[in-house]
Formats: sequence, structure tokens, C-alpha cells
Amino acid sequence: MLNDKRVRIITGHYGSGKTEFAVNYALRLAESGAKTAIADLDIVNPYFRSREMEPMFNEKNIRVISSSVKGLSGDIPALSPEINAAFHDKSYQVVLDVGGDKVGATALGRYHVSLDEEPYDMFFVLNANRRQTHDVEGAIKYLRSVEEGSRQRVTALVNNTHLCGDTTLEDILSGQELCEAVSRELNIPIKYVVMERKFLEKLSSSMQGEIFPIDIYMKKPWED
Repeated sequence: MLNDKRVRIITGHYGSGKTEFAVNYALRLAESGAKTAIADLDIVNPYFRSREMEPMFNEKNIRVISSSVKGLSGDIPALSPEINAAFHDKSYQVVLDVGGDKVGATALGRYHVSLDEEPYDMFFVLNANRRQTHDVEGAIKYLRSVEEGSRQRVTALVNNTHLCGDTTLEDILSGQELCEAVSRELNIPIKYVVMERKFLEKLSSSMQGEIFPIDIYMKKPWED
């Protein structure tokens, strides 16, 4: 993971699991000893926001950058000026959790000048079980719309095909087939294959992409 660029942008369709991946990624960085910051740029989606994990991040000494205006019971969708500091303070390994569609990705677009000056990785998290990204044509169309909104280019794909608690090995393998087809079409590599740890022993180590086991942290809205 530390071989990735210092700034990692995580994006993908709503429900792709991009925020769960971003949370696990930041925790893995911190566990490796890296000085880590996670910035929540998702100012559109009210659910599955990485900033909800701030107490845990604080325990792990992970810097959390989110809304610039916080209240007692919620926050206002305003981006913090601390984000610029994360770009320029090169002592930090940075994870950016970006909104899940073209509109959400426009929040990242305002930082395109800083990103043009800083090498970055932009990971497109793909869940083959989402309606708009269940085939090659739809996945590419969605990926291109996120690029347009963010004014940045995707550098790698992440297969995170799941159905929450109902995920099967077949789901992951089906998602891998889709990822490989998109990878061939766009000439973009698959960087990670994400799954819960219970699937580790069932997957071939020869899959395209690095196996990335995760723990589930994001609480579902109906579990409140």
C-alpha cells in the first residue's frame, strides 16, 4: 500500500463500498506506522460517510478532515480548508473519500491545481452488483462521468463486488470478470480485490490485483 502515490483518491458508485474501502485503507496505513490523514469529500450522500468513524480514527492517531462547519447533531456540507494543508504537508499519507457520482466528484474538482502538482492514485471502486455498473458499458460510462466531474483521471480499478452480508464467493469472482473486462477496454490496471476475511482462503492468489481483506465498520442507516 505504501507503494501507492502519497495522495489516494477513492471513488465509485454509491453502494460500491468505496467508503468501507477508504476506512480500511486508512487504518492499514496507520497500522504500518505511516502518518495518516483521511479527508471526507462526500458532501452529497448522507449515509456511509468516513467522517462518522472519527472517534476510532482519533484513537489510531489518524487525522480526520471533513465538514468545515460542525453542529451538535450533524454537519453542513462545506469543505474544510484543512484539505489544502493535507495536499501540501508531505509528511502525511492521504486518503480522499470522494462523492459517488459526477455531482459528488465535483467537490474534488476544485483541488485540480493541487492534484496536478502532486502525484496521486485515483481508485475507481467497482461493484458489479450495482445497477449502473453491472456491465462493461455501464461501468465505463460511470467511470468517465466521475473523471469529468473530478477533473482527474482514474489510475486503477478496485473490485469490491458484494451484497453486504449476503455476499458469496461467486459475487467476487463475477465482479473480477467485469473488472478485468473494463481493465482491458481502458488499459487501466486492477490494483486491489476487496473482500471480507472469511473469503481469503477461497480465492486464488493468481488473481489480477492485490488481495485486500477488510473488516466491516460502516453502520447501515437502518441499524441506528
